[in-house]
Amino acid sequence: MYNVRKVTEDLYWVGVNDKRIDLFENIFPIPRGVSYNSYLLMDEKTVLFDTVDWSYARELIDNIQSVLKGRELDYVVVNHMEPDHGASLEAILELFPNVKIVSTEKSFMIMRQFGFDIEGKEIEVKEGDSMSFGKHNIAFVEAPMIHWPEVMVSFDTTNGVLFSADAFGTFGSLDGKLFNDEVNFDRDWIDDARRYYTNIVGKYGPFVQALLAKASTLDIKMIAPLHGPVWRSDIPYFIDKYDKWSKYEPEEEAVMIAYASMYGNTEKAAQALASKLCDAGMTNVVMYDVSRTDVSQLISETFRVSHVVLASVTYNLGIYPKMHNYLMDLKALDVRNRTFALIENGSWAPQAGDLMEEFLDQEVKLMDILNERMLVTSALKEANEHEMDAIAEGILDDMQKRREAIEKFGK
Repeated sequence: MYNVRKVTEDLYWVGVNDKRIDLFENIFPIPRGVSYNSYLLMDEKTVLFDTVDWSYARELIDNIQSVLKGRELDYVVVNHMEPDHGASLEAILELFPNVKIVSTEKSFMIMRQFGFDIEGKEIEVKEGDSMSFGKHNIAFVEAPMIHWPEVMVSFDTTNGVLFSADAFGTFGSLDGKLFNDEVNFDRDWIDDARRYYTNIVGKYGPFVQALLAKASTLDIKMIAPLHGPVWRSDIPYFIDKYDKWSKYEPEEEAVMIAYASMYGNTEKAAQALASKLCDAGMTNVVMYDVSRTDVSQLISETFRVSHVVLASVTYNLGIYPKMHNYLMDLKALDVRNRTFALIENGSWAPQAGDLMEEFLDQEVKLMDILNERMLVTSALKEANEHEMDAIAEGILDDMQKRREAIEKFGK
């Protein structure tokens, strides 16, 4: 008995689920684990699309052999050579010494860097090339920087399956449910999908836009990513998410309040602002303690919301370190097109507000900063209420202006 599922008449999912991993790329917490998807096409020639992480090579091989039933493996198409997808290629080469590898020039370079013996096995393809494996014809489309430079995607022109590499992937193990229509995606998967995109691919929005433009010319019936569910229904829903994320457009009219508080006083100010916004009717508000929230979650929520409030205590005459880490990730991932409001706290030399504004002005792109700002000197006081009202009103006014601009200009 093997963990294999049929995707189409001739195509099988032979991937694995990793529920033991705690950190994806040894940095992003993934409490629900992750899947490594690999697909086996049974045509006149047999074709494996990508492999899995080395730790699951044996399970992958068992799954492949259960489908092959004694047939040889003729080809491996490597869309993405990152080790969580390419490491088991070495085991495949040992088991099937006559197999041919179909991939890009840069991918073969990376294989050699990892020490793989691929001499005489390479079939190099580029944009516009295609191969027939019997009744199935596969077209190859270059997709550089999603999220490595060697990436390509493969499109089965026979049945409309797009092997999308890391595009359209998500954190989370599959637990038997392979297809998007077997899960409640909005309830159980969208947060993991957003956090995956924004932290893994988010920096490369223009490259994603280029791939989406190419994809729009294809008659896609199914999307088979390297992580997460296979999409066989409601594909425009997920493409729309990728379109918004890669344009750095807010997904929702919402407010995230990210606060850095040492003794609870800055947190109290953040709570009070959240209450004022909700009193005024803006209840799509979330709050995160930057010391207790992984920065990948903060980045994901930044992509979702339209407005961000940074509330930080001054620490060693600077921005609180955990808040600074978040800001550095904003810069590293090239996030843009958000409106920020600032709250600072300091007992003897408040600096955080000016430093956060300077960072947003000089280090990141296309960020708006509201003029309204609040200074808390040690603890929240009645005198702060006017400033807090001004911040709440400023956020709501800015939201109204955005709505009017969308109605007028359509964006």
